[in-house]
Amino acid sequence: MLEAKKTGLFDIKAILDKMCLEEKQHIAELGCGNFGFFVFPLAKLIGRQGKIYAVDILKPTLEEIKKRANQENLPQVETIWSNLEIFKATKIETNSLDAALIINTLHQSEKKIEILRESIRLLKRGGKLLIVEWKPAASPFGPPIEKRVKIESLKAAAPKVGLNIQEEFEAGPYHYGLILIKL
Repeated sequence: MLEAKKTGLFDIKAILDKMCLEEKQHIAELGCGNFGFFVFPLAKLIGRQGKIYAVDILKPTLEEIKKRANQENLPQVETIWSNLEIFKATKIETNSLDAALIINTLHQSEKKIEILRESIRLLKRGGKLLIVEWKPAASPFGPPIEKRVKIESLKAAAPKVGLNIQEEFEAGPYHYGLILIKL
């Protein structure tokens, strides 16, 4: 059972509950960031027989995640260095993941479709892709509005890249969420 965890930006437990994840699954957080806000709750959710890949391009970020995973005795956490903008660069087997998460990552790239393609490559057929991004409205913090990814753009791109929209939801006061299924 996940403890209620809020970052101030969104309620992680509520978001993960929407994914209906189970023990023993293999999941990746793509662009996990320094704190592993989703990595560690996922590690507890999937248990020791599951696998959570913490993927990022910043090696110091991955070192911090690995250090915390060791301290908390979570051998199911595996860190992977990758440039998500390069197809087949992520050292995770093709069609091997039950789910992948891209949280506040797409707005940081000019190559959003490449990141989606790499994410889709990793998912099994029927696997879930969770995307959480900034709403394209003024907020007291976050990226400039012109860098934010419009949900309409993602919804239009989804069927073109082999994804079916399962759910669209409010992921917090400043974010939206999409759950997509690999066809």
